Amino acid sequence: MRLIRFLVVLIVFAVSGRAEAQQPKKVPTIGFLAAGSLSDQPYVDAFRQGLSDLGYIEGKNIAIEWRYAEGKVERAPDLASDLVRLKVAVLVAGTTPAALAAQKATRTIPIVFAVVADPIGTGLVDSLARPGGNVTGTTTINAELAPKRLELLKEVVPKVSRVAILYNPADASNVVSLKEQQDSASALGLTLRPFGVRDPGEFDHAFSMMTRKVADALDVHSGTLTLTHQRQIVDLATKTRLPAMYGASGFVEAGGLISYAANFAERFHRAATYVDKILKGAKPADLPVEQPTKFEFVINLKAAKQIGLTIPSSVLYRADKIIK
Repeated sequence: MRLIRFLVVLIVFAVSGRAEAQQPKKVPTIGFLAAGSLSDQPYVDAFRQGLSDLGYIEGKNIAIEWRYAEGKVERAPDLASDLVRLKVAVLVAGTTPAALAAQKATRTIPIVFAVVADPIGTGLVDSLARPGGNVTGTTTINAELAPKRLELLKEVVPKVSRVAILYNPADASNVVSLKEQQDSASALGLTLRPFGVRDPGEFDHAFSMMTRKVADALDVHSGTLTLTHQRQIVDLATKTRLPAMYGASGFVEAGGLISYAANFAERFHRAATYVDKILKGAKPADLPVEQPTKFEFVINLKAAKQIGLTIPSSVLYRADKIIK
């Protein structure tokens, strides 16, 4: 009788063990919140490649829930709340509006940002070395670079004195960048004329106002709205013959004149390393925010020719990339 009971116990353990072995391992889910649109595919591809380089393959050992605000910053909070309800393991927020919406939606789920211009100035982290809270990631330091963009713009157009600033007042990163430029403009002998635009339908009017002897050059802040509609902005700048500086190289690749910024795709690629560390047990509060070490000065000579601008050879010599 004891032998029979012993055999029954062995069979039960064998069956239960086999059943457990057949249970699929739970795959962690990443929530990806982009305040932009599917046109941001190069950045999405860079993030996916970063995960792949670390051994993560979507649909196999990791799942990703994608949410796009389509350039409408006001949609980001609802999309962030939706991802929080799904109880994702990590929430990746591309830009500043997305990161701020994610931070407001949860103080417990780890958040990783990719191309935030000023994480301290916008209140996302306490410091770069020790972020605190549940947010960390990689920054473009675009706010710090904003004065440098004005400096380069003046070198490209030496006679410039009045610079129009195209920015989105609803985008915290744009507001901080504008403040940095206002603090440095007088030293460069420049007068800034800010044009706040919250909707793509306002671009035409903004450019019309710029050309009424208000500005002789333009600086376009990179952000959710402007990046989503970069082709429209570039076309308007060309049409109005305004020499334009941009806060991301994608604008120049789309036909814009010049840009000075970190490589955004590289920042998204690096964001994947934060996801990996967090999935392995690291806490965002203990992961220092990573700053870029390289910045790209890109010039489009075809765009210069379209507006009748000759770029000084001394400036061309310093370019990291020239599009002909």
